[in-house]
Amino acid sequence: MSAEEVHEIERLATDMIGRGVRRVHTMAWRDLDDPDAGGSEVHADEFMRRWAAAGLEVTHRTSDAVGQPAVSMRNGYRVIRRGSRYSVFPRTIVSEITRRMGPYDALVEIWNGVPWFSPVWCRAPRITFLHHVHGPMWGQILPGPLAGFGRALEARIAPPFYRRTQMVTPSDATRDELLELGFHPERVLAVNNGVSDQFRPAPDPAGARSPEPLVVAVGRLAPVKRFDELVRAAVVAKCQVPGLRLEIVGSGPMRDELDALVAAEGAGGWITFVGQLPHDDLVDRYQRAWLVASASLAEGWGLTLTEAAACGTPAVATDIRGHRSSVVAGVTGVLAPVEELGDTLATVLLDHPLRQRLADAALARAQTLTWDAAALAILRALHAQVPQR
Repeated sequence: MSAEEVHEIERLATDMIGRGVRRVHTMAWRDLDDPDAGGSEVHADEFMRRWAAAGLEVTHRTSDAVGQPAVSMRNGYRVIRRGSRYSVFPRTIVSEITRRMGPYDALVEIWNGVPWFSPVWCRAPRITFLHHVHGPMWGQILPGPLAGFGRALEARIAPPFYRRTQMVTPSDATRDELLELGFHPERVLAVNNGVSDQFRPAPDPAGARSPEPLVVAVGRLAPVKRFDELVRAAVVAKCQVPGLRLEIVGSGPMRDELDALVAAEGAGGWITFVGQLPHDDLVDRYQRAWLVASASLAEGWGLTLTEAAACGTPAVATDIRGHRSSVVAGVTGVLAPVEELGDTLATVLLDHPLRQRLADAALARAQTLTWDAAALAILRALHAQVPQR
C-alpha cells in the first residue's frame, strides 16, 4: 500500500466533503457477493472500500444476490441489493430520483452492457465507468433480435447521451473502443486495474512450481470466456508437450458442456475442473503453474492474467483488446489468435529461457499495478466534476 496515494485519496475526500459532497452512490448490476461476480465486481469493491476509509459515505446499489440480505455493510460501505438482473435498472433509477435510498451528493455509474442513462436524470457530480464494449459478446448473451438490440443500444442509442460525461475505463484498449463509438478524447480516461495484495505472495520456495507442465485458467464458465476453445487448444499442445496438465478454476453455466467436451477429447486424465477456490488456494495454483491461459472473446482488462503475473506466472492468451492491456505482448506473455493458441502454448512451455524472461517481466510489471493508484485516479476524475465553492 502506498502511503502517498492513500494520503492523496484522503485529501481529495476531505476537499469534496468540504464542498458538500460526502454521500457517493454507485450503481452496478451485480454485487461482489453474487455467485456470478467477476473482475468488474472486484474492481468496484477495491475503489469503494478505499473511498469509504477516506471518509466518504458510499452506498452501492445492485441486484439481488443469492443468500445475501437486501441491505448490509461491507468493507466500510453500504450495499443495497434489490431487483433482478433486469429489473434492477428501472428500480434503481426510480429509487435515485425519489431518494428512496437516501440523498446523494455524487454518483458513479458502472455501465456493464446496459447503461443506466444517468446523464438524463442525475444533476449531481457524476462519472461513468465502462469496463469494455460488449460488441461480439451480445450474440452469446442474448438470442438473435435481442442481441441486435443490445449492440444498437451500446453502440448507437446510448453514446449520444454520454457525450459530456466523464468516462473512465480500465485500459487504453477500451478507451480506443469508446473513441471509435464517437466519445470525445478529453472525456475518456483510462485507469489501469490494480492487483490485490493477497496475490502478492512471498517469493516462491525452491521447487514450488509444478514438476510437470501445468497451465491454469481462471474465470466464469460462460460462453464469452471460450473455455471450449481453450480445451481444444490444450489438446493441440498436448501432442507436443506430453506431460501437459490443464486446471480450470471457476464455475458457471457451461460446466456440463465442457465436461462432455473433455470426455469426447479423451482428456479426462489431464484436464481438471476444480471449481471456485478461496484466495489462498488460488494463489497456490498461480504459483505452481507454468502459464496462465485465457481464450476469452472480449475483456476490459483480464484481471486473472495480472493476478497470475503478481505470482511470477506469465500468460498465453487470445490477442484481443483487453488482453493487450493486461499483457505486454512478447514481454509479460504471448498473445495469439484463438486458432493458434494451442501451438503457442506448446512453444512457450517448451522454451524454458523464454518462459523465465516472461515470468520475470510479468512479476516486475505487476508490482507497478496497485488498487491504491486506481482508486486515486478514479476519485480524481469524480473530484474534477465537483464545483468549486
